[in-house]
Amino acid sequence: MNLTPYLTPASAVVSEEEIKKSRFITYLAHTPSIESAKSFVAEIKAKHHDARHNCWAFVAGRPGDSMSWGFSDDGEPSGTAGKPMLAQLSGSGVGEITAVVTRYYGGIRLGTGGLVKAYGGGVQQALAKLVTNEKTITAQFTLSCEYPHIALIESILASYIAVKVNTEFSNNVLITVEVDARSADQMVSEIVNRTRGQVSVAGLNNNS
Repeated sequence: MNLTPYLTPASAVVSEEEIKKSRFITYLAHTPSIESAKSFVAEIKAKHHDARHNCWAFVAGRPGDSMSWGFSDDGEPSGTAGKPMLAQLSGSGVGEITAVVTRYYGGIRLGTGGLVKAYGGGVQQALAKLVTNEKTITAQFTLSCEYPHIALIESILASYIAVKVNTEFSNNVLITVEVDARSADQMVSEIVNRTRGQVSVAGLNNNS
């Protein structure tokens, strides 16, 4: 699994331009799954149900993961809308993003080259306005320890900038922890070694 952080949209973007009397409105949104990407497309289609075309493209996961890509020309000539839009998204280095370009036809044909430029250019302009966050891949797991080990464990967690998600106190202490997945194994090893194997770990997994 690729544990390298990647960029995601911090907020939505809307960009608009007129080309030969056709009105193009580009929407960008943060969509962390294919389902949310399709939901966003449906939302914009409903908002602009009177438009001639609502073309779209998405990169619904990590930027380089083509399994999470999708696109549609929505009635425009094949290859003139969805593909150039996807090319802009996939080349941006931003993941979990969907673009929808709404076109209100102005009566003047743009030709295939003009359409590619209009749809791809619309996404390019919107991306220039996009503010991003860095998404860190985290691992979450539960430590089971005895009370005398709490101070040592909390010191180690702090050194790895780990977050305590939950703590339960009973015969022993259960601490649910979340940390950057790239350092999870090293942190667990340090905890186990410094407590001489008296701490057990359960549910170690990555939250990508």
